[in-house]
Amino acid sequence: MKKKPHEIIYGIHAVEAAIRNQPENILQVFVQQGRNDNRIKTIFNLARNSGISIQAISSERLKEKCPGARHQGVVADIRQGGTTTLSLDAILQRQSVLLLVLDEVQDPHNIGACLRTADAAGVDAVIVSKNRSPALTPVIRNVASGGAETVPYIMVSNLARALEQIRQSNVWVIGTSGDCEQTIYSASAGQRLALVMGSEGKGMRRLTRETCDELVSIPMQGTVESLNISVAAAVCLYEIRRQQQTATAGAR
Repeated sequence: MKKKPHEIIYGIHAVEAAIRNQPENILQVFVQQGRNDNRIKTIFNLARNSGISIQAISSERLKEKCPGARHQGVVADIRQGGTTTLSLDAILQRQSVLLLVLDEVQDPHNIGACLRTADAAGVDAVIVSKNRSPALTPVIRNVASGGAETVPYIMVSNLARALEQIRQSNVWVIGTSGDCEQTIYSASAGQRLALVMGSEGKGMRRLTRETCDELVSIPMQGTVESLNISVAAAVCLYEIRRQQQTATAGAR
């Protein structure tokens, strides 16, 4: 009988989040022998309460499972492609929507950091192009520190077409560009909004830029020309949330 394909995740936050949010997709958890601290105990108890097999193995065997990675004493086998995610259609049915769209962002560390930021800001989904961004990898999951298990990571075939679908669903699309005079602080942040971030260096592609309803920049007062994309996403997402909360409070 052919075995089901599987992949690994590693790191305290990523494994704990996977057990809490998707226990049905965890095949087995491995912890480092001799580790008995509170963080490992938490993972052990979560796995046991969820009926997940957990095994103590040597540090050398853990390293073999994720070569060159900082595993923090815990690794898990999960079903490949087993991440449960909502469809874009389902998310667009919600009354309020906040999406983070990444155009040609390819570095796994940046994507992981954006997922972590998205989780913190309460983003409904992160959307990327199948052909221009990687699928979820152990590195992305580890950097996301649990964000990859809580924020849907939706890969679309055509990003411009997906943005048109988003716009037609009454979602305002804001793109970020360093050459815009209008800043994020004067954006039109309603309760249904998508924020588009381009890759570092290149920014948004022309077609993506033309699909946006509004373009904004982050004012830079120092000597550096740009911010890391996850930092820029955090600045914009939290300003959007601030504007939304202000508008809600004013409507009461």
